[in-house]
Amino acid sequence: MAKVDPKVDEAIQTLNMKDGPARRTLLSGAGLVSATAAASALLAACGSTASPAHAATAAGNFPKVPAWKFWFVNHVTTNPFFVPTQYGLQDAAALLHIPTPNWGGSTNSIASDMVNYMNTATASGAAGIALAVISQTAFTEPVANAMDKGIPVVSYNADGTYVKGQPVIGTNRLCYVGQALYLSGQSMGEQIKSLIPGGGDVAIFIATPGTGNIQPRYDGAVSVLGSSYTVHEVATGAATSVELNAEKAYLLANKSTLKGAFAVDYGSTSFLGSALASTGLTGKIASGGFDTAPQTLSALQGGTMDFTIYQDPYLQGFLPVLYMYLYNLSDAQLPPPDTDTGLSVIDKEHIGQFVKSSRFQGAASAQKYLPRPSGPIKQPMAVTST
Repeated sequence: MAKVDPKVDEAIQTLNMKDGPARRTLLSGAGLVSATAAASALLAACGSTASPAHAATAAGNFPKVPAWKFWFVNHVTTNPFFVPTQYGLQDAAALLHIPTPNWGGSTNSIASDMVNYMNTATASGAAGIALAVISQTAFTEPVANAMDKGIPVVSYNADGTYVKGQPVIGTNRLCYVGQALYLSGQSMGEQIKSLIPGGGDVAIFIATPGTGNIQPRYDGAVSVLGSSYTVHEVATGAATSVELNAEKAYLLANKSTLKGAFAVDYGSTSFLGSALASTGLTGKIASGGFDTAPQTLSALQGGTMDFTIYQDPYLQGFLPVLYMYLYNLSDAQLPPPDTDTGLSVIDKEHIGQFVKSSRFQGAASAQKYLPRPSGPIKQPMAVTST
């Protein structure tokens, strides 16, 4: 059997050539030199045109896909909590080589504004829609309309509401990506009981009472506090510009009776440390809240607040993009799963990983590699048993 030149064999294997004139020409060319030259030319052409063209239009081993445009419908589009969420959706789109998803909805948690934006997404033929379902009823029809048109819809951050601790979704979305909100409220209730074991007056600040993203937390907290606690639900407002004054006013009016002050949303929590300090209540009453705003982390480090409960805002942007992409790519063979993005209590002793400046926490404008310190991996957060 005639010996095949290595370059010829490489070209045949690389190009997966079947038996035919081209293959036979390479194997029995006019001479070894001409066969090698032909094989080298084929390999060069393959390497200089086919591979880079594929790399520029597709991700990894995935095929080239249409320019799928996803839409995110949000209830407080300018709230700092959702800066990492927007980074997450941007990074996922860049990873998959698809356009950056649209971001819009409402700035003040107005469901009708969100519905209008979602209807626009549906009418525009969105490739997928991620929706914060802050109402049990407002999004039932809009989600059904989108799904009936073949547009996959997933929820994130909020998924309806809870009745007696049971989720009432109110839509036929594919999945939910976010925190188990009622359970997180129960976790807060357990923290309150441990900090104020004898009961008493407790204030829980909430930006927008009744909305599905934070009301379940309040309800969950109340569900585990017994009759020895008198819980006051105090609205602070959807705009972060008014929350601090609302908290200060309530604390000043009730400072003689309060045993604790807590909050169930990002903005209200971020201002709680300042409100306590300005009213002379720092260290005199228990306090805690949700999320990892820079002000909240500073309050924890300084001992102004006792705890905060973490959910992951970055994943709430990143994962919906991945899920909608895979759903479209697989022709619905990969229905997305419900995904809990975290329920962990953070105190002063378990804060280290969150004070790093990173895109994952909304503090950096560009993605960067954060090398993990060598050594054993230890649980960095105080995880609740609720």
